[in-house]
Amino acid sequence: MRSFLGLTLCILSLAPRTEAATISDLFCDDSARLEKQLLTIHGAQRLGRGMRGPDALLEVWIAPSSGDWTLVQTYANGTSCIVAMGEHWEDIAPAADPA
Repeated sequence: MRSFLGLTLCILSLAPRTEAATISDLFCDDSARLEKQLLTIHGAQRLGRGMRGPDALLEVWIAPSSGDWTLVQTYANGTSCIVAMGEHWEDIAPAADPA
């Protein structure tokens, strides 16, 4: 979990400063920059993704070595936001087809 705290601090240090920042401003960054940080700094891999609407995509990133996970929402305007993060990710096998 410490690695995610580090990621959050890195994002905060790169975010533009505003006087009236909201919580959504604190965890957002340019999509390419956020992806590069997840890949190179945290060793995360994109596990899956799905459309949330016509202009938003949700992605699950997993760091296999630590089990840390990050849920990222990416927008059509090139911005991505960390929606949630945690630890102890566990893959669950799909149920067998009863047919």
